[in-house]
Amino acid sequence: MAQNISKRDRAKEEKPYKRKWLYGCFGITKQAFYKRLKQQEKQRIDHQKLILLVKNYRKKVGSKTGGLKLYNELKQDFVDADIKIGRDKFYRFLRHNNLLVPKTKNYITTTNSKHMFKKYKNIVKKQVPTRPEQLWVSDITYIKTQYGHNYLALVTDAYSKKIMGYKLDNHMRTSLCKDALAMAIKNRKYKDKKLIHHTDRGFQYCNPKYTEFAENNNITISMTEQYDPYENAVAERINRTLKEEYELKQTIKNTDIARDMTHQAVYIYNNLRTHFSLNLRKPEEVHLNPNIKYKSYRKKSVNLPELKI
Repeated sequence: MAQNISKRDRAKEEKPYKRKWLYGCFGITKQAFYKRLKQQEKQRIDHQKLILLVKNYRKKVGSKTGGLKLYNELKQDFVDADIKIGRDKFYRFLRHNNLLVPKTKNYITTTNSKHMFKKYKNIVKKQVPTRPEQLWVSDITYIKTQYGHNYLALVTDAYSKKIMGYKLDNHMRTSLCKDALAMAIKNRKYKDKKLIHHTDRGFQYCNPKYTEFAENNNITISMTEQYDPYENAVAERINRTLKEEYELKQTIKNTDIARDMTHQAVYIYNNLRTHFSLNLRKPEEVHLNPNIKYKSYRKKSVNLPELKI
């Protein structure tokens, strides 16, 4: 028994010596050694918090929210969680943890313009809006369901990027677009202002049932005169965003579920999602407080004239 006690005592005596030897090998003090361990443990916990913050935000706002938007929206959360991290370091953190948004190929849209309906002139070419409800743009995209394709018609304000009206159904008739426009008209905030409605030359938009409905509501019609992917870029970009960020690109069970998902996606897009073209503000906010400079989606940076109406 005495021999065992002496070994235990001897081990206790040797342990501090071994620690001193370890500190000496690395050229650091005991205090610095434990401080380093504490920092590493805090970094591990901080990284877990960061991953949770990123995933929760994307779950709420959109799975394709990029790094710069995340950093801008979560800065206060970082402060509240006692996490000190700069933008570049945050971006490296996303890359290291496979949290960057993967690039996807642009989808191709087709428009049936081979019809006998009247085609209107393009009166907004190479011009940009200066206020909400000065220019609306429209487009149609498809949504896959287990029972076949559904179609989503959107009417969007080109200035605020707010989705003013939409309609999803299992057909692509003129009534689909007309119902979306009717919702947009109902949601107007500046009803005394003049408004231009710009679309492609698809048969739905050229149908007299649609054009007469628009004109009877004091809306001036404009249409693309040739296929230019940037003429209706706002509408097409929003279509892509809704499908890629809010799970509308997947095959959905049925039309009722697709409608519920679309309703939720539009709400998040209008009220929660920030936009670089709006100086990282939300469409609803800009629509009600129009005091930012409009940004064009054209590839080349050119000074385009303001829309006069």
